[in-house]
Amino acid sequence: MSRAMPLRKSLLVRLLITSVLIALCSVAATAWLAVQTTTRAIQEEQGQVLAEDMDILRQLSGYAATHPDWSGVAGTLRTISDRTGRRIALTGGDRTPFADSAARGTSLPPRAAATIDPLRTDTYTEPGAQLTGIDPRAVGPYRLPATERLRVSKLATVRQLCFARNGVQTRTERMPSGRTVLTDLDGRLDSGYVPTECADGRLNTPTSTERKALDALSALTETCLDRHKVHFDHPVALTLDSTSGATAAPYLMGKRPGDQHGARARTTTACVAEARRGQLAPYVAPVAELFLGTGDRPVPRFDMSTANKAKVFGVAGLVLALTVAVTALVAGRLVRPLRALTQAARQSPERHVRVPVTTQDETGILALAFNELTERRERMEAQRKAMVSDIAHELRTPLTNIRGWLEVARDGLVEPDPELLSSLHEEAVVLQRVIDDLQDLAAADAGTLRLHREDVRADELLEQVAAAHRVGAEAADIRLVTEVAGTPWLAADPVRMRQALGNLVSNAIRHTPAGGTLTLTAHGRDGQVVFEVADTGGGIDPEDLPSVFDRFWRAEKSRSRRTGGSGLGLAIVRQLVAAHGGTVSVASEVGSGTVFTLRLPSAQAPASPAHGSG
Repeated sequence: MSRAMPLRKSLLVRLLITSVLIALCSVAATAWLAVQTTTRAIQEEQGQVLAEDMDILRQLSGYAATHPDWSGVAGTLRTISDRTGRRIALTGGDRTPFADSAARGTSLPPRAAATIDPLRTDTYTEPGAQLTGIDPRAVGPYRLPATERLRVSKLATVRQLCFARNGVQTRTERMPSGRTVLTDLDGRLDSGYVPTECADGRLNTPTSTERKALDALSALTETCLDRHKVHFDHPVALTLDSTSGATAAPYLMGKRPGDQHGARARTTTACVAEARRGQLAPYVAPVAELFLGTGDRPVPRFDMSTANKAKVFGVAGLVLALTVAVTALVAGRLVRPLRALTQAARQSPERHVRVPVTTQDETGILALAFNELTERRERMEAQRKAMVSDIAHELRTPLTNIRGWLEVARDGLVEPDPELLSSLHEEAVVLQRVIDDLQDLAAADAGTLRLHREDVRADELLEQVAAAHRVGAEAADIRLVTEVAGTPWLAADPVRMRQALGNLVSNAIRHTPAGGTLTLTAHGRDGQVVFEVADTGGGIDPEDLPSVFDRFWRAEKSRSRRTGGSGLGLAIVRQLVAAHGGTVSVASEVGSGTVFTLRLPSAQAPASPAHGSG
């Protein structure tokens, strides 16, 4: 049985889809739980690591801003490493090591975490650094000596008292250069209202140290401006940056054309920044690459909260319940027809139970096959009972005749003359023929039918069969004709093939009326040898054609010996042809006749023997 089944109906595909859905649900739930329970912890950890990295960068940048080289940074680096548990290494641009908290020979991480350059920094950890690009702790020649620090501190105290008298609350703060400045309570420098009596300018006036540094800066700035061919009517005046103690943007003196003001101002600002970096360069450490590693830092532990634990168990329970429900549903639908099949298979053969076909998958196909098997078993059982009855009938008639005549002869009622003995012999021959036919069918069914194959010419085989039945045909006033196209050969058992063709011819003679014609033909076609036995008899009803080759079947239901044989002849023909690897078919038209066709594999003609000359 072969039935096309849609792929979506396949049992295997449905099981795979179910497994994939369950796996997807499990993976999705696991991923969701992982994201929900670890995102916050990871964010907190990342924030801590980032803050820690920025603090390390701030400390080392401060060291670089206050020291002319890295020769003494090892102690500071070890202190930071011990506190953070991180590996910290400083190298030059060519990875020449300055200092490393790890053991000598330990390889560096693949990439540097940051570049430490106090003159070109983007750190936001120090006020003012993001505006100028220079670490405000890099003060260099602007660092005040102790006497100037004390004097500026006193001036800051005097201004703070003045602010207080005018209702302005401030506080003092010492900058990296040592200069004391005033800030408001929010930490903003010199912002807000400044009373008139307090605006004496003394606090913001550069000290001698600062003035000297400013003059040097002005000279460097003028050199840069000359190089860029920018000139002013008056020298560029630089003021003190109250934030860092260094310098702020310049005040440009003199009148200038308006369309050139912006470009000149930008060039001047760039020259001031260049000059300032050149002035501070001798006072800060060279550029260094910062490498950070995990070192002995413990792996962070993410402790799950009670709410997250409840969420995990809840989702796990939901996924488990969903899995069980889907599995039970799918398994129930798959097992239901299998249970019906099992229950039907356990019934006794006499009940002939059918299984309802509810699906179109492999299980449904199995149910259809089971139902067809049941129907085939019913037919075979009916055929078996009919065959037993037919065999009994076929054997009873000759045995009854033989027994009757023997009993009459034994009682002395009839003399055992030659005519009686001839009649008994004829009945014994009929009985023997039935037994031989049954034996041939049994051997064919068991696959033990022995064939003695040899190369046979189809025309000679046909002539032999015709010769054997010509007398019978003439006695029935039937014209027997043979027609052969060419000389086809076949590898066959000639005795068995004469038996098969003889059964067809004898059957045709019995069913062809006097004056009819029986035609035997043979020809080769498409690698086969085709035999046809055609008669001009009454034909076979269309509804009887499927049963022609059944055992003990007869078109004449009375089972008379005059009009039919044992009913095994056509069954034997089919078995013999099948044993030769061929097929047999029948075509009939009521009132016109019947044609039986045998198709057997052809064979190559044997080579002719060579003849020598004497």
